[in-house]
Amino acid sequence: MKQMYFLHGLPRAGNTLLASIINQNSKVCVTSNSILTDMLGGLYTLENLDIFQNFPDHKSLGNVTESLFETYYKDWSADYIIDRAPWGFPINLKNLKRVKKDIKIIVLVRDVPEILASFIKWSDKEPTAYINQWGKTIEEKCDKLMNNNNQIVKELIGIKHLIDHNPKEMYHIVEYNDLCDDPKQTIEGIYDFLGIYRFNHRYNRLDQFQVNGMKYDDNIVGQNLHTIETNSINSNNYNEFKENVNDILPKSIIEKYNNLNFWKVK
Repeated sequence: MKQMYFLHGLPRAGNTLLASIINQNSKVCVTSNSILTDMLGGLYTLENLDIFQNFPDHKSLGNVTESLFETYYKDWSADYIIDRAPWGFPINLKNLKRVKKDIKIIVLVRDVPEILASFIKWSDKEPTAYINQWGKTIEEKCDKLMNNNNQIVKELIGIKHLIDHNPKEMYHIVEYNDLCDDPKQTIEGIYDFLGIYRFNHRYNRLDQFQVNGMKYDDNIVGQNLHTIETNSINSNNYNEFKENVNDILPKSIIEKYNNLNFWKVK
């Protein structure tokens, strides 16, 4: 039986980079964006049907939900699966607790202005980027990205709920700048948190993300959204980008979204 762990990350916070590194270890696999939160939630919504409430066979439904992860990843060769999805979001975590007891979630975070700047930098290079449909100005794109119905805010809500309402033993926070500045120590910290033997990873000649011969189809969202831009992790490149955030974003946007790093006060 495979051992399941979980990853809840802010967008543009190194999710694909982290997966590319860890997946060098054939025993461990970080997944792409997963549909399992939706699948598990969909199964539990069946409890609201009249036909179920007329004959509430929770045990039989539980047989399906409890076998969901093992069945879904049956053909994956890794012993340890790290499923990437917004598992910290209240309803998702509630559902997960019904089927898993010893839950461990890696949480990838990054300062919000850096996330916004990364999106803007990507959209400037990629005409097909989905955020280019939202407006012509940087302010319009950033405000839309930070709309309550869009991914960044939803992920922030989920991560805050996870941190505020659960023991620290359940989650392990990884900051993007730590992954760039000291990838070896950061990756080893993840192994220690999960209780998996460390692996001798390489931090150059990085592979583009793929699992079971499949890659992201970025035609759906805009070319190169999940492309790793460098063949090595270079803290100088990251620090240069961090300094350039002020050149990429208007001061008004930086000030508006600069104080959302709640994880740093814990």
